[in-house]
Amino acid sequence: MAIKQFKTESKRLLDLMANSIYTNKEIFLRELISNASDALDKRHYLSLTDTNVSDADAHISITVDKENRNLIIEDNGIGMNKEDLENNLGTIAKSGSLEFKKELDDKSDIDIIGQFGVGFYSAFMVADRIDVLSRKVGEDKAYEWISESEEGYEIKSAKKDEPGTIITLHLKADDDNTKYSEYLDNYHIQSLIKKYSDYIRYPIRMDFETSRPTEEEGKTETVIENRTMNSMIPIWKKNKKDITEDEYNDFYMQEYYDYNKPLKTVHYSVEGNTSYTALLYIPSKAPYNYYTTDYKLGLKLYSKGVFIKDEANELVSDYFKFVRGLIDSDDLNLNISREILQQDHQMKAIKKSIDKRIKTTLEKMLENERENYETFFSEFGAQLKFGAYENYGMNKDVLIDLLMFKSSYEDKYVTLKEYVSRMKEGQKDIYYAVGESIAKIKEMPQIERVLDKGYEVLYFLENVDEFMASILMNYDEHNFKSINKGDLDLDSEEEKEKNKKDNEENKDILKTIKDILKDNVKEVKLSSRLKSHPVCLVSDDNLSIEMEKALKEMNQTDENIKANKILEINPDHEIFKSLKAAFEKSEDISDYAKVLYDQALLIAGLSIEDPVEYSNLISKIIIKSMK
Repeated sequence: MAIKQFKTESKRLLDLMANSIYTNKEIFLRELISNASDALDKRHYLSLTDTNVSDADAHISITVDKENRNLIIEDNGIGMNKEDLENNLGTIAKSGSLEFKKELDDKSDIDIIGQFGVGFYSAFMVADRIDVLSRKVGEDKAYEWISESEEGYEIKSAKKDEPGTIITLHLKADDDNTKYSEYLDNYHIQSLIKKYSDYIRYPIRMDFETSRPTEEEGKTETVIENRTMNSMIPIWKKNKKDITEDEYNDFYMQEYYDYNKPLKTVHYSVEGNTSYTALLYIPSKAPYNYYTTDYKLGLKLYSKGVFIKDEANELVSDYFKFVRGLIDSDDLNLNISREILQQDHQMKAIKKSIDKRIKTTLEKMLENERENYETFFSEFGAQLKFGAYENYGMNKDVLIDLLMFKSSYEDKYVTLKEYVSRMKEGQKDIYYAVGESIAKIKEMPQIERVLDKGYEVLYFLENVDEFMASILMNYDEHNFKSINKGDLDLDSEEEKEKNKKDNEENKDILKTIKDILKDNVKEVKLSSRLKSHPVCLVSDDNLSIEMEKALKEMNQTDENIKANKILEINPDHEIFKSLKAAFEKSEDISDYAKVLYDQALLIAGLSIEDPVEYSNLISKIIIKSMK
């Protein structure tokens, strides 16, 4: 029989189908198995209305023929006659599955995977020739469709004892870029079935050679063992009441290679304009690379049980990227390669629904499982903080009530709502302190007086905390206020008047110290902020000292972007009294001023400019005091 040209009359189109649409060659097996599943679905549907049609022992078989470099995919589905082969395989992008689906009643629960009629041609990525032998249910004749890609195809009469279809791929020879022989390895084919087609509803069978002992001692024989390669029924398709906690946990731990059980499992289905089933997990531990650019976020995506995409970050917001799991939907609009999701209203609707469900789950954990929530937050809380901060706080209203901070109230986690609920009468601001650890924050000179006033202080221990607070600005109309910045407004009217008087009376020595320190500080003043410590560094209401440090660590600032540092001195401390006495005697106080400044830098966790000079000054002062 003469070779026929494809009805598209476009060799370029076929080349595109085989070499450009699909980014991964191994996807061909998923497509052929999906087509076989469709054929079995069609036979099953006919068996419901035609007593002469049986769908007993419906299955898919895969055979590896290494000697002839053939990979064979066989099903006992509905099969195809000559016309079907001509229409479905001779015409590129015409889908028999789609046509069949249109003929079904709207209430039918038959799921047809193939919709576009191009998946079959993905096999040309790995094969230089494809033979399709098929016999249709209810007919006696069989036909064979043969093609060598863009060269065209031929259809001829053939023999086949039973209805169904056998697809034989004649694999290409290995080249420098691709080892096609890997598709002749049983275990590699098994791994691809597990990855892409594990939840096809029909058994996918393969033969494996195995050894077993014979009756004669010490000897074995080789036998062929037929194995089912796929699970068929995914855990998320089962009724929740039939799934144990151990089964949920085992699935998670195997799927994500996690030795720890998940903290929370969320399994639910949504029916509506866009229906889907979700199986989501909140891990108990963050992966080692979670806060790095190497971490891949997103959920696994299935359509009708067929694996479509890993790391589908379109399905969940970045601030909830700690969630692992999968989504299975029958309603997704996929492109013709079934690899890349079209960005449409369905995807947006699913994402919105998933985000809402995750938030609700976390809110319930916070309310009813406080210990579990704190465990979660210690691992993934920074992610929520980043989410509240990024995009200029666009998502802060979604996340703000999920945030927690350790605080001076028993050093335990506290929500902003809890902080505000126990604020002192007349307290206007939410006070926070930034530091590397709780221990170091407790040693800060600035915190003593705030605590003495009875105010609770939030501990900001992560770089993102203060940046986030600057974006949030306030909570429940209470502004965030750093104990290291600006005027804390803690003083009574009498205390304010005293401080104003002290600064006026000592303006000359304060100006002298400022002149000695030059541009290192914006201002030198006597402080009502300090209790037992002699000195501290704070900043004005612009960039804080902690922000300056954080930006330097992230290499996101230059030497010209610095906090406006203010040196505050405790007027009641013996150091200032001695400094003042020396100044009134017209002594040079340069050494004392520089040492005080360097001490303030060290207390603030900043590096001093010249450690050698600092050491020499300390020695000089000690020697002088001993004379």
